[in-house]
Amino acid sequence: MSTKPKLKFWAILGPGLLLAATGIGGGDLTTATFVGGMLGTSVLWAVALGAFMKFVITEGIARWQLATGQTIIEGVVQRLGPVVIWIFLPYFLLWSFFVASAQMSSNGVALHALIPVFDDDRQGKIVFGVLASLVGLAIVRRGGYRWFEVAMKIGIGVMFMTIALTAIALWPGAAEILRGLFVPTMPRADSEAVTWTVSLIGGIGGTLTVLAYGYWLREEGRTHPDDLRTCRIDLAASYFVVALFGIFMVIVGQSVKVEGEGTTMLIVLSERLGQELGPIGKWLFLIGTMGTVFSSLLGVWQATPYLFAECWRLGVRRDSKPVDTSAPTYRWFLLVLAIVPMIGLFASFREVQKLYTFIGAYIFPTLAVVLIVFNSRGAWVGQRFKNHPVTIGILAGVLAFFTWMALNIDT
Repeated sequence: MSTKPKLKFWAILGPGLLLAATGIGGGDLTTATFVGGMLGTSVLWAVALGAFMKFVITEGIARWQLATGQTIIEGVVQRLGPVVIWIFLPYFLLWSFFVASAQMSSNGVALHALIPVFDDDRQGKIVFGVLASLVGLAIVRRGGYRWFEVAMKIGIGVMFMTIALTAIALWPGAAEILRGLFVPTMPRADSEAVTWTVSLIGGIGGTLTVLAYGYWLREEGRTHPDDLRTCRIDLAASYFVVALFGIFMVIVGQSVKVEGEGTTMLIVLSERLGQELGPIGKWLFLIGTMGTVFSSLLGVWQATPYLFAECWRLGVRRDSKPVDTSAPTYRWFLLVLAIVPMIGLFASFREVQKLYTFIGAYIFPTLAVVLIVFNSRGAWVGQRFKNHPVTIGILAGVLAFFTWMALNIDT
């Protein structure tokens, strides 16, 4: 029988909330708004489905780690060899560039909308995007995990409360929301509507950043097999927040039709909200947007260097010391991540968002296959942590969906 002390509910919500704050960014905000304006609340089921798929994947990652003491990357390399790292690295570096560029663009647009000191939208996006990147770099590099955790919880609190208040002010009625959630329909069946609905399912809640959950578990000291129940509660709460956020943004998109795209979209949306709800509605939305995109940037800045440092350790150095935020490879990659993708600030905001969503879509079919195989081997994870047949079926569905998405999404 375990002698581990029971945690209070708020103490349980640690790594999962970090994952939610990281996974909800500018891409989720714009995609949910686009889809809400195009298809309305009839596709709320897609938000819930996307969050549930990410929950199943992340729960499998946590279950593997608590059963074996290894991150999923360590487990794959041990069983398939270091060559896996060299296959993964080009994909990872490409994803890192596009996701970092997208984060800077999102923050630049949001800050320019909140503090419109530049006459030119593009100039405002670039200057504020650079500033947000450097501030995020300072917080992650100097503050360590605890400062990062505090900043993220503040960001997600601001994000959730302000976006929720905006959606409640535009509330279309409980009956409409329930129909959208529990009666799956598509008001349009053309290729554009299908593409954006699929993007809503696949983009909600992050992509490659789900791998960071294992490192945050170690930071929180959750390494015992009995921590699985805590992790499940943590992740369920996390993806519930993700789903609520997506639902709120679809409501906003349906209620306030927005024309335009790219760097002007958030500004236009905030102005329209000002017309619908008054100045308070406009500023609530802008503050919530800033909390959303900056907490997502912080999460990517903190999580992505973990993955690179792990790849470097397993593929090049080949030592047994677990990576942490003090590792030289972690710190150097953090610096590169915060500076080099600034090049992407000169590209279209919407196109950068779609590119990183497209590239990130390939991670989920891979993870589904790995979790089906690895967590189904009782000799590797033990009978207690072995996949249930229902879990295997759900993972097979995730595999089929994200494989289709990766092959067919229009970039």
